[in-house]
Amino acid sequence: MADMATLIDKKSAPSQPVEAFDGIARANVDAVNAAKSRELYEKRQQIYPKTVKGTWRTIKWVSMIVFLAIYYAVPFLRWDRPGAAPDQMVLVDFPGLRVYLGPVDLWPQDFYIVSGILILSAVALFLASALFGRVWCGFACPQTVWTDLYIAVETAIEGDRNQRIRLDRAPMSFEKAWKKGLKHAIWLVIALATGGWFVAYFHDAPTLFKGFFTGQAPLSAYGFAGLLTFTTYALAGTMREQVCTYMCPWPRIQGAMLDNESLSVTYLYDRGDPRGPHKKNETWDGRGDCIDCKQCVAACPAGIDIRDGLQIECINCALCIDACDEIMDKVGRPRGLIAYDSEKNMERRAAGQKNQWNFIRGRTVFYAGLLVAISAVLLGSLLLRTTMTVNVIRDRAPLFVQLSDGKVRNAYTIKVVNKTELDQTYSAQFEGLNGAMLSNLDGPVPNGVLTLKAPAGGTSSARVFLVADPARVTGNSVDLTLVVESQVDGKSARSRSMFFARN
Repeated sequence: MADMATLIDKKSAPSQPVEAFDGIARANVDAVNAAKSRELYEKRQQIYPKTVKGTWRTIKWVSMIVFLAIYYAVPFLRWDRPGAAPDQMVLVDFPGLRVYLGPVDLWPQDFYIVSGILILSAVALFLASALFGRVWCGFACPQTVWTDLYIAVETAIEGDRNQRIRLDRAPMSFEKAWKKGLKHAIWLVIALATGGWFVAYFHDAPTLFKGFFTGQAPLSAYGFAGLLTFTTYALAGTMREQVCTYMCPWPRIQGAMLDNESLSVTYLYDRGDPRGPHKKNETWDGRGDCIDCKQCVAACPAGIDIRDGLQIECINCALCIDACDEIMDKVGRPRGLIAYDSEKNMERRAAGQKNQWNFIRGRTVFYAGLLVAISAVLLGSLLLRTTMTVNVIRDRAPLFVQLSDGKVRNAYTIKVVNKTELDQTYSAQFEGLNGAMLSNLDGPVPNGVLTLKAPAGGTSSARVFLVADPARVTGNSVDLTLVVESQVDGKSARSRSMFFARN
């Protein structure tokens, strides 16, 4: 790059000393060179979260234990189902094309219910965010839960924050090697358990684990367990806060869910500022309660300073609250300098008003109403679900066949899906065309009532013919309804079709 001094026309400003222009030019060149040497992506700075004690840390421990217990226990819970259906309470059965959720069996035709459950979960997350910010991210997100577990293992082996920092900076030694090796070995075991258990949601869990270690499990089970082992180890062990900041879309979406009444982990600058060191026996007059100890930063798993305001990296884990409360106890000031609070409350305090917790407002009412409506639709869909699916497919070529006696014949294929776990026998008949005669490949059907048998979870199909006098048909066609009724439980289903008598 040419010297920046050559770009300055010294004659254009004769009143300025030449040395001044040269100094500015050299500064500009240094800035440009520094920018050029800077990497496109800033290298990650390792974060060493400090272990804290307090209410929120306890809540996080409890939530981690509960969620991990649910994750690892659910595949082994049993649910008694009739027939040969699997007895695993929660199972995604790809070979059987079924999803089992306790008493509910979802077929491919019921995928709209799965979509509804996902939509319901999203709206629930919207409502939780509007009320309490990123509470899901801080306490329930799998990335947070497994990262907490990995950090607990790391702390147990390598020590707390300062010890881990010293260990990483120290040259390689026997102590460093065995601690690092043991930590990563345990991380891999946890990652394998995570991946293996997830695969158990797609196979019978006891059978899978019995065959997994004897080489008899399906190849897909080993493949997905290996993939999930790698992702768990990488995301919770090495990437951690980078997943929340750069990979997860939710930090960028959540801004649309929040308003100035939403509760979020907040530094109360109206109480803490002006901040600065404080010595024993010094007065607190004319200053804030924050002593600038930066313990909130040391405790943060994202490595941010909560005093800088709401930030995309903050997952609302509330560990900074516990860290700050501990310091406030030591210096004799009230707790809650960092707390779950809203921007509106800080505005109220600045105006001399009291705090208000306004949970009922436009967006929360909308989300709650939407949650109730979707829940009602899903519940109704589950209760009104039929135990069979009936389809009647009419031959389109030809539309009809003219018989020698002048009557018209239409051909149909009837398909019945038995969505129960018991063998079923069905009665099928057409309605809507009086005097029509029903027959199949074996000949006329007595009384126009066809008998179909379908095994548990299976299908039954039949090719039938309907013959009628065209004089009974007004116009070119008439609407028909196929009524299928179970002889076992009495439940019925209908499917509509048409009978053509003319072109």
